[in-house]
Amino acid sequence: MSIYKTTFILFLYSISYAYSEEVIGLNGDAVLVDDTSRIVSLGGAVTEIVFALGYGKKVVGVDASSSYPEAVNDIAKVSYHRRLSAEGIISLAPTLVIATTEAGPPEVIQQLKGAGVTILILPHEPTVECTIEKIQIIGSALNKEKEAAEIIAKINKDLIQVKSLNKKQINKQKVIFIYARGQGNLMVAGKETAANTMVELAGAVNAVQDYKGYKPLTAEAVVAAAPDVILLIDSGLLSIGGAEKIWSIPGISLTPAGKSKRYEAVDGLRFLGFGTRVTQAALELNRLLYTDD
Repeated sequence: MSIYKTTFILFLYSISYAYSEEVIGLNGDAVLVDDTSRIVSLGGAVTEIVFALGYGKKVVGVDASSSYPEAVNDIAKVSYHRRLSAEGIISLAPTLVIATTEAGPPEVIQQLKGAGVTILILPHEPTVECTIEKIQIIGSALNKEKEAAEIIAKINKDLIQVKSLNKKQINKQKVIFIYARGQGNLMVAGKETAANTMVELAGAVNAVQDYKGYKPLTAEAVVAAAPDVILLIDSGLLSIGGAEKIWSIPGISLTPAGKSKRYEAVDGLRFLGFGTRVTQAALELNRLLYTDD
């Protein structure tokens, strides 16, 4: 059995091809699909991949997290991929829905299946390897294997470059990633998060190592972390009122980053989405952190 079909058995509820193919889904049923003319793409990374493979014109709906490429702004939007509504998706008459294991709630996935909608569920982990796997699976499903291989080759080339740059870094920057949704909603990324993976991929160190996932920001924890750089996504920076508001966050002014007023803001989907631009985001962050060293 090929790697592709093994992956499908592990991760798919049902599968759609751009050409007739019988595939065994997660529930053991054989599914025959031959229509990819109307695609609903759920998740920013998924949408990026579908468009990068040249299938953007077949996309009739995307979820609220899909913001790239710019063409998605002209496409019907459904709910955020973790808070889906079956009715909204079904109203678009999709012949194929592509999502990740983050999509839900589970009962909505079951409603879609019950309505006869073909759903391709992809693995979701914040790693370059998982990104490559998603590109391979979608490429196969859309009969775009050649285009998928070209995208993967570019990712691997970028990965070699960023690893080479990382070897040159003697004094690694300590970075704290703050996920902001207004001054009253500040979360800090620990280990086993997309932010942690990207910080390390860029050749830096996550200043927070004592917990997994996200926790609310506290002044004591920030001071103890002693970051050299504050990292936010651009929309988060706007939500707190701009760069000057960073230094009024409790504890920040007492850190090396606060004393030097060192921060960086990055594009959220590019940095955290783990789509086709994942290694470009790592290279960009590496440059932002180390250009002046």
